[in-house]
Amino acid sequence: MRYLIIADVHSNLEALKTVLDAAEGSWDTALCLGDLVGYGPNPNECVETVRGLNGLSCVIGNHDVAALGQIDLDTFNPLAKFAAVWTKGQMSDETKGFLESLGQVEEMGATTLVHGSPRDPIWEYLEYPSQAPENFARFTTKLCFNGHTHVPKIFSQDAEDRRTEVRVPDPDEVVDTADEHRFILNPGSVGQPRDGDPRAAYAIFDADGERFEYHRVAYDVEATQKKMADARLPQALADRLAYGF
Repeated sequence: MRYLIIADVHSNLEALKTVLDAAEGSWDTALCLGDLVGYGPNPNECVETVRGLNGLSCVIGNHDVAALGQIDLDTFNPLAKFAAVWTKGQMSDETKGFLESLGQVEEMGATTLVHGSPRDPIWEYLEYPSQAPENFARFTTKLCFNGHTHVPKIFSQDAEDRRTEVRVPDPDEVVDTADEHRFILNPGSVGQPRDGDPRAAYAIFDADGERFEYHRVAYDVEATQKKMADARLPQALADRLAYGF
């Protein structure tokens, strides 16, 4: 079984469609790690597209929760708050219903899905080595897939001595998950990368071969920026897409 893994689409339809075109024929079922909406101009279209993916399993993210009006938006910075309010006003009943149906954690076989971290599925940005031991202690499967930081990352833990390592993968790197380690793997962001590379990020997990494949693909950033300008979303949110930040 091969899984398409996407995270942090953030209403960027151009990036999402480009990822699906690039990955066509290489996966059997889809996993989504949250934040389908927020920031970008096409919340309903992105949710509709992801809903239709074969065998979808999906968890909710903090911007999804914000757009549903379930958290205090003062916890967001001004740009994120503006986008959340705008998104809430744009969402259809079908989009709201789908987001409301999502849980914070999903376990399937040897894999756990979260948006933020195993310790705090909605809010924690899992970035530093010091965070690793406590988060590995919060799930029992061999693998955990997460998003939220918009940066591809690999956390690994030796199954015997519990020693942990953290690193950023190279584009198109393949991680062998068959050895005696547990992993927390972040595929990066489809719709708003923040690692200095504006290309949309996604991953393919080959469960039979126990291989996690990182991928990047260029999309039409200017088309998304134009839609954001037409929707009068903040210019700074559009500008950042060109820089991957």
